[in-house]
Amino acid sequence: MEKIIQITAGRGPAECTWVVAQVLKKVLEESQEWQLETVLLQREAGQENGTIETASLAVKGKNASQFVNSWIGTIQWIGQSQFRKMHKRKNWFIGIFEIEPQKGVLVSENDIQYQAMRSSGAGGQHVNKVSSAIRATHIPTGIAVVSMDSRSQHQNKKLATERLLKKLEDETLQQLKNHVGKQWENQLNIERGNPVRVFTGSDFKKNKEQKSYKGTRQKLKQDFRNENN
Repeated sequence: MEKIIQITAGRGPAECTWVVAQVLKKVLEESQEWQLETVLLQREAGQENGTIETASLAVKGKNASQFVNSWIGTIQWIGQSQFRKMHKRKNWFIGIFEIEPQKGVLVSENDIQYQAMRSSGAGGQHVNKVSSAIRATHIPTGIAVVSMDSRSQHQNKKLATERLLKKLEDETLQQLKNHVGKQWENQLNIERGNPVRVFTGSDFKKNKEQKSYKGTRQKLKQDFRNENN
């Protein structure tokens, strides 16, 4: 299971970009507790030192969906601005959104074309005479690599295949980063109500959820008495 999220300050001020940086740390820390793998796909630094405008993460693991759902929505920080000491505002908001992942490139052996070629460069007469180098080309994308590390054509074919698969993987990741970079419209959709998580103070502690059922129990008891009177 893989999920991709974007943590963004939207069009918020520097205080919000500081909150993004703190939330990113919290997400990474909590993902370790959940035994999830995370990959930072994109990060845009804010204007102030140690701040982040937006960051995108890939979250992988058995409970990735449940973990991501616990963070999706508006995040609120209640605290004094570290950049404008006299600023009266105490509530700052950022957003966390899920991004639809792009489909990766499925590589089939039939999609790879191999071509033997003469090695070039240093290596003596033996290298120039033997067609041991291999060019591997992924036909659907046109991406190609060459291996001339070994005198063995078989070994070069194996190395070329490994390099081609790695290059295709890197290309897919780059496309994903570009895709994430186009999600800036999310920054215009940050809602300032009903935050999914609230943090407070310069130490960025999570607000404890108050779960007191005393008032509810008393009301139920009173209703029960009234019904039996």
